[in-house]
Amino acid sequence: MSQNAYDEPLFFAGYSELPRSQKGINGALEWPLLQALVGDVQGYSVLDLGCGFGWFCRWAHENGAQKVHGIDISRNMLEKAKSLTRYPAVTYSIGDLDTIKLEKDSYDLVYSALAFHYLTNIKELFGQVYDRLKPGGRFVFSVEHPIFTGPIVAPAWTTGAGGTEAWGVDSYAEEGLRKRDWLGKEVFKQHRTVDTYVSLLLSTRFILTALKEWMPTTEYVKDHPEWKRERIRPLFLILAAQKPKEAQH
Repeated sequence: MSQNAYDEPLFFAGYSELPRSQKGINGALEWPLLQALVGDVQGYSVLDLGCGFGWFCRWAHENGAQKVHGIDISRNMLEKAKSLTRYPAVTYSIGDLDTIKLEKDSYDLVYSALAFHYLTNIKELFGQVYDRLKPGGRFVFSVEHPIFTGPIVAPAWTTGAGGTEAWGVDSYAEEGLRKRDWLGKEVFKQHRTVDTYVSLLLSTRFILTALKEWMPTTEYVKDHPEWKRERIRPLFLILAAQKPKEAQH
């Protein structure tokens, strides 16, 4: 079973104070890029894996999706999502994405934001996503960038030549469990290389349509200089794929 830190009161309270939790998708700097890859959802049937507070579910419905379903492992997350949702066409259910058997619905779009790097069994999940998508359906997701999930050389930030900050990783090729302190708790994540994410999509018969490595733009840094060091390496890996239009189940 996947770790479920979000149902622990102190962790959930800390998470609820983050800008992403307070402002939703508009508080996520990578959202404009994700939104561009998601594109038009008019009339779509949408599945959100690891839906959290349901921000994307509600956005999809407000932008024309006919039916939206969100799945998350956390009861706290889902209670909050339901309290914020007033649309009968937006539904939620609890489920561990590492062991889930997706319902036999068919979708035009499957979406996930910052959930898959917690999972050990994404190969099985990618296969289920492929089977549940309609021919021509799209799969868009983000994860913490593998350079970010890889073990950070201690100290994480050092002063390099000329007084510049230097950053590095160690054992990037060694995939598997990584433990990180976040919001006062040891959180478990799964490190995978970019190669692995792409290869899993291709071996599942998806057509890769986009690979983006997100960092704050130079324009954003001008107004928010505290984000300058985040341009040293990408924070997020964002991938988009499509099920072939002539695909057979």
